[in-house]
Parts: sequence; structure tokens; C-alpha cells
Amino acid sequence: MTVRRHYITTTIPYVNARPHLGFALELVQADTLARYHRHRGDEVRLLSGTDDNSLKNVLAAEAAGVDVRSFVERNADAFAALREPLSLSLDDFIRTSSDPRHRAGVERLWRRCAAAGDLYRKEYEGLYCVGCEQFYPPGELVDGRCTEHGTRPQLVSEENWFFRLSRYGDRLRRLVSDGDLRVEPAVRRNEVLALIDGGLRDFSVSRSHERARGWGIPVPDDPGQVVYVWWDALGNYVTSLGYGTGDAAYERWWAGGGRRVHLVGKGVVRFHAVYWPAMLLSAGLPLPTDILVHDYLTVGGRKISKSGGTTVDPAALAADHGTDAVRWWLLRDVPRVGDADFTAERLIARADADLAGGLGNLVHRVVTMVHRFRGGRVPVPASGDAAALAAVCRNVPGLVDAALADFDFRRATRALWSVVEEANRCVDAYRPWELARAERQGTGEAAERLDTVLFTLVAACRVLAGELGPFVPDAAERVARQLTPTGGRLPAPRPLFARLGESPRQG
Repeated sequence: MTVRRHYITTTIPYVNARPHLGFALELVQADTLARYHRHRGDEVRLLSGTDDNSLKNVLAAEAAGVDVRSFVERNADAFAALREPLSLSLDDFIRTSSDPRHRAGVERLWRRCAAAGDLYRKEYEGLYCVGCEQFYPPGELVDGRCTEHGTRPQLVSEENWFFRLSRYGDRLRRLVSDGDLRVEPAVRRNEVLALIDGGLRDFSVSRSHERARGWGIPVPDDPGQVVYVWWDALGNYVTSLGYGTGDAAYERWWAGGGRRVHLVGKGVVRFHAVYWPAMLLSAGLPLPTDILVHDYLTVGGRKISKSGGTTVDPAALAADHGTDAVRWWLLRDVPRVGDADFTAERLIARADADLAGGLGNLVHRVVTMVHRFRGGRVPVPASGDAAALAAVCRNVPGLVDAALADFDFRRATRALWSVVEEANRCVDAYRPWELARAERQGTGEAAERLDTVLFTLVAACRVLAGELGPFVPDAAERVARQLTPTGGRLPAPRPLFARLGESPRQG
């Protein structure tokens, strides 16, 4: 078997406020991909972190009456603390204001682009959205407002460093069109191509030290300027690997082949699929291989947003309803394309229907029958299996593979649920309690068939435990424990999930 290497990253969010459920979606998607590839035997490195060097963070700290460093550290801690409530298997977490790897890497990247002749200074006046940390031409505004935040950008005039993005339009178009730089789903790939075809303009990559309030990484050899937050932040994908400090991780995970996968929200596609690849081309570095784009979560039709005041705390949600319920809703109900509206009622309904009523009920039912009819020992049939269920179990790993290759978590969870549905159909079709009654009456054929059905049902539940691991690792572990014999017998059956509609939190 060929072992492949996957370097998987999330975006790094601003820390102007505590984390919200919209970013939790990206974390859970990235973690699921990482766990899935590990489960398939591949090598994986999973990175997340925080974008600390932002004017948004400075202004939020000023509004709170707190010094910037303390403010940033407090909120960055809240993002790092999502590891436990979301059951994240992160291999690394970078904070751009304090990690010693980061500044050295940003400076090295800057100098490489400067050596390529792609950085120059000029006077500039433009409309700047602090929320996006981006200049906008008037044609990209609607009624004079940023479409992402609904605010009117500020008119800013100053002398900055600029990057020659205009040099790279043709190369970027070929890379995206040919799939060498894969952007999924297709609607986002088409959006990137349209952006390139519209003509790429050079963009500002620094801010005056004064406007940045002195917060951020100074431009190499120009201390009166601070590196633009997006240039700074995008660099984390390589600085975290030791680009700039000589760490061997950079050669292994970025320069040494394999997949380099960025998960991003649709609002930052421009930065990841245009700006970042152009910066890498300029510096002579390898590009990401995959940019996987998700849409937004909304509440009442409004995008979940820290700055917009529409937010749901993922840690509190997990405390109230359980990690499994949060992860399962994010993966089972959020579509590949299109925003998803969140309510706690929808999360509870999905958890009760699928986890408690579907998976939990099935496993409890199967283990109970093994205890009732075979004293807790999983029978080994003389030959054969329950054909329809066995076939679904054989097919499901391939269906999950295909769905996740397309970055379609909802399709992958539907494939998994086909096992639950077929297992329940198997129970209804074979009616093991009637086979047990016939066995007691001396029917040998019934005994053999009961062994076959129970064996296949247990095998199906074990397939579920394995394949569910990347999606709901805590639940999968409980299922696996319920199906692991001790002294030759399965543990006594116990409920795996409380019904959230009846209980304040998951059992």
C-alpha cells in the first residue's frame, strides 16, 4: 500500500473576539479529513492557529480598554482551547504574534519576493475595509459598502509597499484551469477564474507603522512600515513548518511532495487561491495542491460573525449538547455548496434521530440480542453472511473515499448511514427473536441462520465504529468499546447516547 502525505490546514482567524461556530465548522472539517487519512494509513500533519497581527485586533483591544498583547493572548487562548470540546487532533497550533518561527519565515518570504523584483513602494489612496483588512476598488462595493461586512470602507492615503500580482495572472489561470491548483467546489473555481480574467492588480502589502499602531512585523529594512496582515497571515502555512528557521518539517511537509491542503471559507478565496499562490510563485516555492472552500453558517439568515455580533459559542454548545452532537450536525447537515442556517433545535433533532435513535439504538439492540441469544459471545457461523448487509459494509469505505475526495462531508455521512439503515432492515427481515424461538424448538437451520445474522450485525456495527471514527471520534470509541469482548463476551449493553430533547446534555 502506498502511504501518502497530507498537510492539512485551516485558516487562522482574527482574535478580535472569542471563536464562533462558523470557524468550528472549518476546524471539524479539517480534523475529519486528517483523521480519515490517518485511518487509511496515510501520514498527516494538521495545523491551525490564530491571526494576531491585525488592525482589527488592535481596535478591538482599544475598545475594550486592554493592552493589545494581553487582549490577543486571551482570545488566542480561547481558540486553542477548542481542541478538547471539539475533539480536535491538531498536530500544531501557531500564534503569529508570539511564535518564534513566524517572524523569521515572514521576513525570509518577503526578501525572496523582493529579490524577484516583485516588491516596490508607491503612494496610494484607496477604500479600506478594516473588517476584511483589504483595499477595495469602488466597483467591488455595493451602494458604497463592503459586501462581507455591510460597512463603508475608510478612505486611506499613504505610501506602502506593493506586490506585483499583475505579473502572475496567466500562470495562475493555467494552474487553476489545469487542476494543478485544485479549487473545490467548481463554483469557487469558476469564481477564481473570473477574478483572474477580470485582470489582477498589484496590491498593497504593508501599512505605515503609525496606522498599524506599531503592532505587527516590521518590513525588513524599512521599520517605518509593518507587513500587511494578509501577507503575514498567509505565510503561517510555511512558517509553522520552519521556513525561515531551518526546521526539517518544511522539507518534509511542504517541499517534499504530498498533498498541501488548505480549508478556507468562501469569503477568503481571493487571498488563498490568488494572492498566496502568486506570492509562492514569486518566492520560487511549491504551491498548495488543494484549496477546499466551505460556505457560511448563518443564524436567522445572517452570517455568523464575530464583528457582526451574530455568534454561537462552539465550546458552550458542546458543553450543553455534547461534542458528538456538534460535530455530527456540522458534518451531516451542512451542504457542500450553500449556506446552512443553525439552530439548537436542528442540532438536537439531528442528534436524537441519528445518534440516539439510529446508531445508539442499533448497537444497543444488537448487543442485547447477542447477550440474550448467545450469552454475550459473538457467534461464528459455519458459512455465509447476511448478504445485503455484508455488501453494504464492503461498499461503504469506497463511498466514503469518493465523497471525501470531492470534499463532500454530507455525502460521506449519508454513505455511513446506509449501514445503519441496512442493519435495521436486516433485523426486521430476519427477526432474530423468531429464529431463537425456532432454535429452541429444535430447528438446526434456524440456529445456523441466527448465528449468521448476529455475526453480520456485529460486524456491521464494527465497520461503523471504524468508519465513524474520523467524523465523531468520541462516539466511535464508545461503540468500539461496546463491541470489544472481555473474557470472550461483549460488555453488557448500555445506552450510548442520551436523547438531547429529554436531557440537557449527552450521556
